[in-house]
Amino acid sequence: MSNRRHLLQQLAATSLMSALPWRIPAAQTTSTAGQALDIFDLEAAAQGVVPPAHWGYLQSGADGEATLRANVEAYARWKLVPRRFVDVSRVDLSTTVLGAAMASPVYISPIGSLRALHASGDIGVARAAKSKDQLQVVSTQMSDRLEDIVEARGAPVWFQLYTTNRPEATRQLVQRAQRAGCPVVAVTVDTPAGRNTVTATRGRRADTRTCSACHLTDANGNPRPSISTKPMFAGIDTNGLGLTDATLTWDFIRRLKDMTTMKVVLKGLESEADAALAVEHGADGIIVSNHGGRALESGRGTLEALPDVVKGAGGRIPVMVDGGVRRGTDVFKALALGASAVGIGRPYVWGLAAYGEEGVGRALDILNMELRLAMVGCGARNVREISSASVVT
Repeated sequence: MSNRRHLLQQLAATSLMSALPWRIPAAQTTSTAGQALDIFDLEAAAQGVVPPAHWGYLQSGADGEATLRANVEAYARWKLVPRRFVDVSRVDLSTTVLGAAMASPVYISPIGSLRALHASGDIGVARAAKSKDQLQVVSTQMSDRLEDIVEARGAPVWFQLYTTNRPEATRQLVQRAQRAGCPVVAVTVDTPAGRNTVTATRGRRADTRTCSACHLTDANGNPRPSISTKPMFAGIDTNGLGLTDATLTWDFIRRLKDMTTMKVVLKGLESEADAALAVEHGADGIIVSNHGGRALESGRGTLEALPDVVKGAGGRIPVMVDGGVRRGTDVFKALALGASAVGIGRPYVWGLAAYGEEGVGRALDILNMELRLAMVGCGARNVREISSASVVT
């Protein structure tokens, strides 16, 4: 026994121990998308190729980023309840939300300016969504033409709408989306009067490239925000046009429904009271969201808000959620707390930035694999069998 102890002490003092598995960093350097073992491998790969200003845009939360952290950390407070002696030889991840059939409840949330992160942009994401049969929600700030995205996806996509401060411009955006075949308009309501994204600003300051090659710039050569360069605003007078309107009230739902036959989903609700009002005013669905932690610095994760919103909706309309999802087990927990579908943002964009279309597909594969294993371990043979009894705090 003493000889064995002496041997272990010697091994601990050598470089051999540093090579053992528990010494391996959590995020690995990968040369192909297929080598990524989890979402964090894709994040590490993306950080290695994305310039500082664009990385800051992607990673930034609001203010001190407490809400950004809360989105992720909220999932750790819920634990799965394993079940045994259930026949899980066949597990079905498929589901349907507002008429959209998808291979799993993981959907692609809208993020603008994707060509700043990879040349394939929204088209690459659409092709990946098609190959995996996942729902894609496209941003008003998309880098590619909506019609081209729909063609690449080969099926309808949902359109995320910034309300703008001019009704006629809003009408033009909405009617173009309807003509393109979008069945749902998801209205972002969580940033009515701007936001403070410190990390994004720091990233721009750290970037030594000349921005004028890609952006409109001010007199000092710094990028100047402008929606006039976005394809969705082609043919629209953008002089004085803003993306949001701080004067909007619940009456906007009725006015939007007067513009379109698309179903109206409100993206950015976080309270029971607002969920009940959404139903009362005719919304067709809700997405619990805080803009990926870059809206209000509330310090509250979207998963924490989800049960309240589900209660307010009362089963009358579907409730979806996004923000902070990094594992398939996170998706499982959100479904258990009442979500009909779960959106991902940064995870698929990390894959896009590092490996293009293939990276997006890998992100979806990883999350769906982890979700399937969670369902197997908890005895859920389909999405409908995931319930509040599947999780505990």
